[in-house]
Order: sequence, then structure tokens, then C-alpha cells
Amino acid sequence: MKALELTEERRETLRGHLQTLFATEFDERLSAFRADDIIDLMLKTLGPAVYNQAVADVRMHLQGKLDDLDGEVWVEDAG
Repeated sequence: MKALELTEERRETLRGHLQTLFATEFDERLSAFRADDIIDLMLKTLGPAVYNQAVADVRMHLQGKLDDLDGEVWVEDAG
């Protein structure tokens, strides 16, 4: 799996959320540099597990749709 990358817009949003969290919950000012380090650490450590779970969830959803396909479109053979 290739490294997870965020768009700059998404990174900025996450950075803002982290800075707000640290300010309100820990009464600590979090610089953009430190927030980016935390984001990178989370992507590296949690990213693969979250990605793999999402793939498994999609696979299960699609398998359910494929399993229903026979009931939806199957036509009995006259012979």
C-alpha cells in the first residue's frame, strides 16, 4: 500500500481541529508544525488499519449486492 496522502485543504482542516482540541481540552497552544507532526504520525500508525477496515466494509457491501443479483435478475430456463 502506498503512503496515505492528504490534500492541503484536508490537512488544513485537520490541523485546525487539532489546534482547537489542544486549546480547549489541554489548554495548550499547538503550532501548525506540531499539528502536522501529529497528523503524519496518525496517518502512519492508524491510516493502514482504517484503510483496511474501509476496504473490508466495501467488499462486504458489494458482496451482499452480488449475492442479491441472482434473485433480482435471474430468469428460469424454459428447458
